[in-house]
Amino acid sequence: MKPTLLITAGDPLGIGPEITVKALQNPTIQRICTPVVIGEETSLKKAGWTPQLSALIALSAPRLQKTHAPSKEGGLVSFQAVETGIKLASKTDAPLVTAPISKQSWTLAHIPFTGHTELLRARTKQNGLMMFVGGTLRCGLVTEHFALTHLPLTQQKIESAALLFQQALKRLGATHPKIALCAVNPHAGDNGKFGTEEKRLLHPALKHLQRKGSFLGPLPSDTAWLAHKAGKYDGLLCMYHDQALLGLKLATEEPLVHLTAGLPFLRTSPAHGTAFDIAGKNRANHNSMLAAILFALSH
Repeated sequence: MKPTLLITAGDPLGIGPEITVKALQNPTIQRICTPVVIGEETSLKKAGWTPQLSALIALSAPRLQKTHAPSKEGGLVSFQAVETGIKLASKTDAPLVTAPISKQSWTLAHIPFTGHTELLRARTKQNGLMMFVGGTLRCGLVTEHFALTHLPLTQQKIESAALLFQQALKRLGATHPKIALCAVNPHAGDNGKFGTEEKRLLHPALKHLQRKGSFLGPLPSDTAWLAHKAGKYDGLLCMYHDQALLGLKLATEEPLVHLTAGLPFLRTSPAHGTAFDIAGKNRANHNSMLAAILFALSH
């Protein structure tokens, strides 16, 4: 019996419906799983969805605007899709793949979550870790969608994220994962000359973590990414969003997969946004969505 795969189609005005349909048209997907799509039916049909591709849990958005842009209605329907996906995944243990949502649309719809990760944490009551995978490269994030001036970085957050990352890497096949922690400041703070986060937070965290595994650092980001690409580490723990994404997108030629580690079920997604500017033009590249689906099915 083929496993069930849950897919949320994302914001109906973005490229989510298109990349979902394109991924489902891959013969491998049809052969190895039973996909169930959760999304707004009209936008999926416009993208080429047919009942032969998947089962559909159809969500209605009667006042959906015609322009491809952030909207309250798009936010509501994409939020409802993720809520439905979480409930089904929690009941069935089926993997959940989420197409991109618009944070601006969620704000317009007065949804009190900044994105998938925060919603998943709230609904599962688990401290899920945002991770990205591209080929042999792996990175985890201590903090996610915050301005650098308000970075909520603490020693406890660093240690908690590091241990979740260690467990996730073990599940991905690294028996004794070697993890490097990226510094916050240039030159790893240069002994306090360029900031104190390394002395105050990272060094004390490392002292505790090194009793529980192979943790090194803190390393300047450029040094860390070069060493990781050369195979020196099994993963990098990054302190903030762009420290992870900038390095990963430059260092790998493989399609990127975003996953949330530490949940009761596996959740993956493509590592890009809604791309309203090309939505509805049949120009969206679905490789990251396909990679997210295949990753979910293979793990």
